[in-house]
Amino acid sequence: MRDIRAKKRNATLGSASVVAAATLIAGAFAAPAANASAGHGQDREARGAAIAAARAAQAGIDWQDCPADWGLAKPIQCGWVSVPLDYAHPFGKQIKLAVDHIGNTGTKQERQGALVYNPGGPGGSGMRFPARVTAKNPIWANVAKAYDFVGFDPRGVGHSAPISCVDPQEFVKAPKMDPVPDSEADKLAQRKLAREYADGCFERSGEMLPYMTTPNTVRDLDVIRAALGEKKLNYLGVSYGTYIGAVYGTLFPDHLRRMVVDSVVNPARQNIWYQANLDQDVAFEGRWKDWEDWVAKNDAAFHLGTTRDAVQAKWLELRATAKKSPIGGVVGPAELISFFQSAPYYDSSWVPVATVFGKYFAGDTQALVDAAAPDMSDTAGNISAENGNAVYTAVECADAKWPTSWRKWDRDNTRLNQDYPFMTWANAWMNLPCATWHTKQQTPVNVKTGKGLPQVMIVQSTNDAATPYAGAVELHKRFQGSRLITEQGAGSHGVTGLVNSCINTRVDAYLLTGRLDAADVTCGPHATPKP
Repeated sequence: MRDIRAKKRNATLGSASVVAAATLIAGAFAAPAANASAGHGQDREARGAAIAAARAAQAGIDWQDCPADWGLAKPIQCGWVSVPLDYAHPFGKQIKLAVDHIGNTGTKQERQGALVYNPGGPGGSGMRFPARVTAKNPIWANVAKAYDFVGFDPRGVGHSAPISCVDPQEFVKAPKMDPVPDSEADKLAQRKLAREYADGCFERSGEMLPYMTTPNTVRDLDVIRAALGEKKLNYLGVSYGTYIGAVYGTLFPDHLRRMVVDSVVNPARQNIWYQANLDQDVAFEGRWKDWEDWVAKNDAAFHLGTTRDAVQAKWLELRATAKKSPIGGVVGPAELISFFQSAPYYDSSWVPVATVFGKYFAGDTQALVDAAAPDMSDTAGNISAENGNAVYTAVECADAKWPTSWRKWDRDNTRLNQDYPFMTWANAWMNLPCATWHTKQQTPVNVKTGKGLPQVMIVQSTNDAATPYAGAVELHKRFQGSRLITEQGAGSHGVTGLVNSCINTRVDAYLLTGRLDAADVTCGPHATPKP
């Protein structure tokens, strides 16, 4: 479920940089309701989380101007929250999580507390969230009057005890192997790369790996709530951030005030995470075709053909050219997928990707190299990209048990690739390190309604590639009283950040008043991009 906006120019492993593709002061002292399926270990972790939250409530957060190299200008402020590495041992090793905030823009009387944000991943940083206020983002102006906007780097991410699996410059180096194998020898080479990547994660970050789980990030979120001085959490989660929200609502149902989840990971245990990635491959193919249809309709701008088949033929021609000889010496098929996948991900990428695509066939190869090749001089960006991928892998590998049989991986992905070739093999290689992971793999939380869970708002587009629509339906079933807002006929990943008054007004009403519609709502799509 990786959100690729920050790293779409970098490739991973032997293939593309793909996703698959993230406070009660009184109540902090009480252990949260344990999940029904929780064992003795989770009971210990629940008690550890309550101890850590009580400690954080007492300590608070020492807000200061953010470090200059974090790129977060005043009046945004930054601070730290200490959490246990292992909640079963709350007095053992502590790690520091980076947090930032900006106060509400309205009056003291209008303030309703803090709104905490996670953008997804796993591996995404939420630290840019307060910048929606300083940038005067009109979609969030009403909500900003009532709430402090709070972002954080989850454990392992960015400034929060960051993990690493490989040297960042090696990680981004191009060209990588074509992710689509031509032979058994190609598959063996990719399997070796995946095994080496898993080995590198253990060698470089082994102490952190057993604790890089979604339930631990959720416990961290509750400690952040306590440190903020908030009795209950207000939360906005997008993409993998919806799974964080689903698990939080299960483990801490009575610590939640309001929650919006946008572009929803299917929380069913059997979906986490192997099946989720197979389902993505199918959904990506559908959204890729939506984009090709749009490119064909706008042939006057891009000159790539007037039908989907014609645009697809151009894609296959470009891919074959890059496979034969990497464009500019650095852009092969893996780098192409890494760049082009942003179009099925986000409508905001439709025009830029189509523009580069059209320029290439008009004779401008440099535009493609500039867009798709890694920038080896951007060492900070490359460190961030490698870190994001390391966290993605660590969380997905630790959250659930993965198949260890190569025959299963080979059979499933060979079958899918026949009908859904755009992302299937690239996604497989990205996740294959989980087959040889060195630390214990957990059983996912059984997401369900617990005592005290408030009504949750679920927002989802029908054609989402990264988190298929069925995920929103599944969470809606599991969270009693929730409301599902469907954006019909759209597919951009992350709906609440787009201009669609049918959705924007409802998000405002819910966060500002707690009001939800009496029944689920279907909205029309947001405006299609114009070339």
